[in-house]
Amino acid sequence: MNSKIPKSIDEYIKNFPNEVQQILQTIRSTIQKEVPEATETISYAMPTFVLNGTLVHFAAYAKHIGFYALPSGNIAFQKEISKYKFGKGSIQFPLNEPIPYGLIKKIVKFRVNENLEKTKKRIQKKKSKPNHE
Repeated sequence: MNSKIPKSIDEYIKNFPNEVQQILQTIRSTIQKEVPEATETISYAMPTFVLNGTLVHFAAYAKHIGFYALPSGNIAFQKEISKYKFGKGSIQFPLNEPIPYGLIKKIVKFRVNENLEKTKKRIQKKKSKPNHE
């Protein structure tokens, strides 16, 4: 991939070989189907989906797809991701193995619900504060 930061997910995907482009596009459409109201952007030079805050990031590398569901996404799916290399908020899906699109869908759904709950709590907190006027 070139060093210029892409301005869109389309631009990001075009920087990779065809077989990797297909994987990235499938990940993108998996997320879009799960959360059609989410906004697409580039954050940290990676494709990112946002709805009431960041949902997930994903990125292609020489030998794997990096999927970033923040620490909470990894904690919630520890058992399912244990077969992959993972860190605090990242998972590596090897390019020489089938990409677990079903797992990606489940993680995205979890992150949507988590962000909605955080938003509800923030709203409730604001409403419960006494109004000193």
